[in-house]
Amino acid sequence: MIGWDHDKNTFDNISPLDHRYSVNDPEFYETISGYLSESAVLNYQLKVEEILVKVLAQRGICSKAVYKEVQQACEEVLPEEIYDEEARTRHNIRALVNCIRRRISDEAKPFVHWTATSYDIVDTANSLRYKKFVEDVLYPLLVELQQELIKIARREKNTLQIGRTHGQHAEPVTFGFAVAEYVDRLGHQMLKLKKAASELRGKLSGAVGAYNAVSLFLDDPEVFEKEVLNELGLKPAPISTQIVEPEFMLDYMHSINACFGIIANFSDDMRHLQRSEINEVGEYFAEEQVGSSTMPHKRNPINYENIKSMWKAFMPQMFTLYMDQISEHQRDLTNSASSRFFPCAVAGLALSLKRLIPVCSRLGIDREQMKKNFELNSQFIIAEPLYILLASMGHPDAHEEVRRLTLEAQESESDLLTLMKRKDNLRKYLEGLSDEQEQILKNPEKYTGIASKKTEQVCELWQKKLGLKSL
Repeated sequence: MIGWDHDKNTFDNISPLDHRYSVNDPEFYETISGYLSESAVLNYQLKVEEILVKVLAQRGICSKAVYKEVQQACEEVLPEEIYDEEARTRHNIRALVNCIRRRISDEAKPFVHWTATSYDIVDTANSLRYKKFVEDVLYPLLVELQQELIKIARREKNTLQIGRTHGQHAEPVTFGFAVAEYVDRLGHQMLKLKKAASELRGKLSGAVGAYNAVSLFLDDPEVFEKEVLNELGLKPAPISTQIVEPEFMLDYMHSINACFGIIANFSDDMRHLQRSEINEVGEYFAEEQVGSSTMPHKRNPINYENIKSMWKAFMPQMFTLYMDQISEHQRDLTNSASSRFFPCAVAGLALSLKRLIPVCSRLGIDREQMKKNFELNSQFIIAEPLYILLASMGHPDAHEEVRRLTLEAQESESDLLTLMKRKDNLRKYLEGLSDEQEQILKNPEKYTGIASKKTEQVCELWQKKLGLKSL
C-alpha cells in the first residue's frame, strides 16, 4: 500500500494555490476544492459510474437492488484507495472501477462500467464539475463583483476625472464612466461564460465514439446515452471519438480567460491610479497592515497587483488548450497530463474574484485629487473642442492652427482662449459661438460629453440583463 499522510502540513504542498492562497480563506478553499481538487475529480467520476447503473436499473437491464449496491459503493470509495489500486493496475479508471467492484456482489459486478470506455467517464465527469462550478461558485462571484462595479460607477458618474490615452492627459471623463466600461465588458463575458458552461458535453459512446459496445445490447444507444446524461444535467456531444469534441472545453476556457483578463485590466488601472504622483484611488489598508519591510510609510496596491500577477500565471494555459485541440485519429494521450492543470486557472479566477470584491467595496476615491490632476493641464484641454468648433465655422486648417496656438500658449504660459482673442485672424470665429459652446471653452470641466448619461445607461442595461437587484 502507498502511504498516505492525512495530517500532511499545508506548507508541504507544491502548488501556491494549496498553501499561499488557501490559508487566508480556508472555508472558500474547501468550497472550490469540492469541484476542482483531485478528490473532486474522482468523486465526479464515481458519480458518472453510479448514474450509468441507475439508468440500467430504470430500463430493467439490472435490478434496483444492484443499483443500490453500486450507489452505496460509490459513496464509500476513497481517493486514497483508488490511487493505491492505480499503483497496481497502472490505469486510473480501471482502478476506480475495481474499487467499486470489490464492494459489491457478483450479481452487481457486470454492470459497473457497462459498455463504457475510460473517457466516457473522464470527459463526462469533467464537463459536469466545470459546469457546476460556474453555476454554484464562479457566476455568483461575478455577479457580486458586477454589483460592486455598478455601485461605484453610479456613485461616481459625475466625478470629474482627466481621461488618459498613452499615459498622457487627454480629455475629461468621469470616474464612473471609466468604471462603466468594465461593467459592460464583464457583463458580456459573464453571459458568454454562462452559455459556455451550459454547453459542456458528456458522452457514453464507447472506445471510438461509434457506440460499438452498447449497440451489442441496445437498439437505441443514443437514447440510452441521453438518458444517462440527462440524469447528470448534461447534453451529449453531437458526435465524439473516444473523447468529447475539444471545442466545448475550449470555449469554456476562453470565457474563463476573458473574465480574468477584464479584472486584471481593471486592477491594473486601479493600481496606476494609486501611484504617488496620481493618488486618485486607494486600497483599503488594515490598521496593522505593513506596506514595506523597510519603508514604514508605504501603502502598496498589493491586491490589484496580485490579481494581475495571477492572470499572468494562468492566461498562458490557453496555448495548452489550443494544443489539446489536436488528438490523433480517435484519441491519443497527449492531453492526459496537460488537462489536469486546467482547474488551476479556474481556481485562480475564483480566488482573484474573492479577493477583488471586498477591495472594490472599500475602494477609496479622492475626488479632490482627481480635480487637482485635471487642473494640471486644464488650460489645454479645450484644444480639441476649439479646433472642432473652428472647423465647423469654416476655418480651412483648424487643427494646425490650434496646434500652433497650443505651442505658443505653452511657451507664454497663457491659456488658449485668451491667446485666441488676441489673434485678429481668429477673433472673428469666437463671435459665432453659442453660449453653451463658449461656456465649455471657458470651463473645460464641462467638456465631458454624455459620460454621466452613458454610465447610467450601461449600469441599467446590465442590471436588467443579469437580473441584478436594484442598487
